[in-house]
Amino acid sequence: MTIKKAGKFWRGDNLGDLVTYIQKHQAGGYPVQHAREVTCSRCRQGTFRILVDDEEGCALAICLNCRTETPVADSADHLEEADLGECACPCGGETFSAAVGFAMTAGDEVRWISLGLRCLTDGVLGVYTDWKIDYAPTAHLLTTS
Repeated sequence: MTIKKAGKFWRGDNLGDLVTYIQKHQAGGYPVQHAREVTCSRCRQGTFRILVDDEEGCALAICLNCRTETPVADSADHLEEADLGECACPCGGETFSAAVGFAMTAGDEVRWISLGLRCLTDGVLGVYTDWKIDYAPTAHLLTTS
């Protein structure tokens, strides 16, 4: 399936649909050039409860399979100061598959990170948080959860 708008929400069936949706998002006005699935750092599964803090610019994925907490991208650096809130779909669902999108600079450094979620209850797609990256080098961010 390709993403489609149903009512006021975009919906998708799989990771590919979520990646397509994230690539249309432009955090800070910059297009996403790279996107990848978030997987559990322990069991490698991909279904989560997600906690975010927009102010600190961080997210934490809690695996539904093994309960491991996996910081998204550079979030581990900000969790101590974070006031995390749980993500919820408009349908009330709180379980998601997740993907991270990266907007890049002309010098191939990460400029913005966007966290896209697909609700496992009804397939609604959304970018639940994004944050600016203001340091370099950033190549390590492309390979972390």
